Amino acid sequence: MIVVAVVGPTATGKSDLALDLAQALGAAEIVNADAFQLYRGMDVGTAKVPPAERRGITHHQLDVLDPSQDASVARYQESGRADLDAIAGRGARAVVVGGSGLYVRALLDAMDFPGTDPEIRARLEARAEAEGRRALHAELSGLDPQAATSIGPHNTRRIVRALEVIEITGRPYTANLPRQEYVRPAVQIGLDCSREVLDARVASRVDRMWDAGLVDEVRSLASPEQGGTGSGLGVTAARAVGYAEVLAWWRGEITEAEAREAVTANTRRLARKQMGWFGRDPRVHWLDAASPELLDEALAIVAAADAGTLPVAGTDPVRRSLGS
Repeated sequence: MIVVAVVGPTATGKSDLALDLAQALGAAEIVNADAFQLYRGMDVGTAKVPPAERRGITHHQLDVLDPSQDASVARYQESGRADLDAIAGRGARAVVVGGSGLYVRALLDAMDFPGTDPEIRARLEARAEAEGRRALHAELSGLDPQAATSIGPHNTRRIVRALEVIEITGRPYTANLPRQEYVRPAVQIGLDCSREVLDARVASRVDRMWDAGLVDEVRSLASPEQGGTGSGLGVTAARAVGYAEVLAWWRGEITEAEAREAVTANTRRLARKQMGWFGRDPRVHWLDAASPELLDEALAIVAAADAGTLPVAGTDPVRRSLGS
């Protein structure tokens, strides 16, 4: 059965559409593809659908990590694909939903995650220190010109990683990058809206989060050193929009009012980044998030995909009309 993925920028209503689709399609289960909704307790700030509002639909990849842990795309790929296999084994449809583009790609596309070798990495880092990053970049240019051009000569960390992968795998670094090639039949439905509407939705969402207790949620998760009362937010969780700004307020770097404004501004910035990511994928079929017929339009895309009659997305006129 074809996997349905609902993607696009934050605050466009992806979770609501995913629930509507899962309900309308009958035997369906939802798989989360939002990196920060993986964390237990990070509910208000990630706009996680509360259990009481999940309409009895089974959800996967929610609340699977402690906030002190660092998320791993490779680990998500393994467990998320196991969920897809199990859902298919039950004769149900998987509805994937989320705005973390790399996680969506890791779940649906051909994408390998080469391991790491501490000895190789340490040696390359020592060389970067002794010889300079430009020497390593020149080496990368000889081994994988495409990777060298993409990374540039100033990003030491990525240069070292690229050379590490080449040495471990014996293949160019770019050979391990994700390809726009589904590992199982899938269709992506993208939600977008005009920038004015999206900005208004973001502002409204931040107001709701503040009223719903975002500050108290951060306090309950953060360690005393971070200004809270919990066991602590790890490096990944502490970078989440909403959490990072509150922590900055507690460190005395900004005021509460400035933190709230920063959450709104950074959420808008995130939405544009997400749109850039998904907008580059020609396989996404775009719908206007504000359409009164949104569910029917999405169901029509799923039906056409099931029937094998869905046209190539590519130059979607709806996407062009909305802009980004």
